[in-house]
Amino acid sequence: MPLMRRVVGWTGVAIAAGILVLFAMPSYRQGEASIAGKPAQDFPFAVSGKAERLSDLKGKVVVLNFWATWCPPCVEETPALNRLQKYIDSRNGMVLGVSVDEDGAAYDKFLKDQAVVFPTYRDSTKKSAGDYGTSMYPETYVIDRHGKIARKFVGAQQWDSPEMLAYFDAILGQT
Repeated sequence: MPLMRRVVGWTGVAIAAGILVLFAMPSYRQGEASIAGKPAQDFPFAVSGKAERLSDLKGKVVVLNFWATWCPPCVEETPALNRLQKYIDSRNGMVLGVSVDEDGAAYDKFLKDQAVVFPTYRDSTKKSAGDYGTSMYPETYVIDRHGKIARKFVGAQQWDSPEMLAYFDAILGQT
């Protein structure tokens, strides 16, 4: 019986390790095929005092980025998001930043210090991020012109790399 208990115990450890490796793989975390093609979760937001809904942006490619001022990877990727906004703006694409900061003053200071050029919204309740299942920051969803999720990225990205710009050229060229 002790041998059987050991075999069962080690089998459980091996299965748990396998699951952890699967979830840690970049292809699982970055692609998440299970959500590709699903409608983007709609939510209200306000930019420059104007109330809107995510669904109002149908027809645009939206790079929905959940971030926070206290998140070093978020700070790191902000300049690349600024450059991406400038790159996709003329082709009916946009970056929409959703900050989960509770401190409004820190949020305003960050926008000024980083010279953020893309529309942002501060959701101190974290409701919209929670509705998307976001638990790590930054987390970004690319939403196609039909309001469906095309891709999900977890962690900071180099949004203006040649590979990423080629990806956006392709998705912006779709009707």
